[in-house]
Amino acid sequence: MVLVVYLAIIVAVVAGMWKMFAKAGQPGWAAIVPIYNLFILLKIVGRPWWWLLLMFIPLVSIVVAVVVCIDLAKSFGKGVGYAIGLILLGFVFIPLLGFGDAQYQGPAAAGKQFL
Repeated sequence: MVLVVYLAIIVAVVAGMWKMFAKAGQPGWAAIVPIYNLFILLKIVGRPWWWLLLMFIPLVSIVVAVVVCIDLAKSFGKGVGYAIGLILLGFVFIPLLGFGDAQYQGPAAAGKQFL
């Protein structure tokens, strides 16, 4: 039973990412390719590609993930509350972002130097 719930959550998150990528004008199939989906996510939020390398450094990856979630919420016109939802309950908020009525506004971090 637990495995069925776990698989249902994974399918919902991947489907939500697929739709979210499509809304942002990126290929939806990228959601199912490991590492490449992170590269596309960074592209959507407007962060440089080398942030992908930071995601593999312990503790730094936590900070990067939080910043990316905040930028992702802003990129789709959502506020800080939605960003907190992405951070704490991503398995709920990613499908909501993909299947909801949120429209892609453009990369939130475009033009920023670091944070």
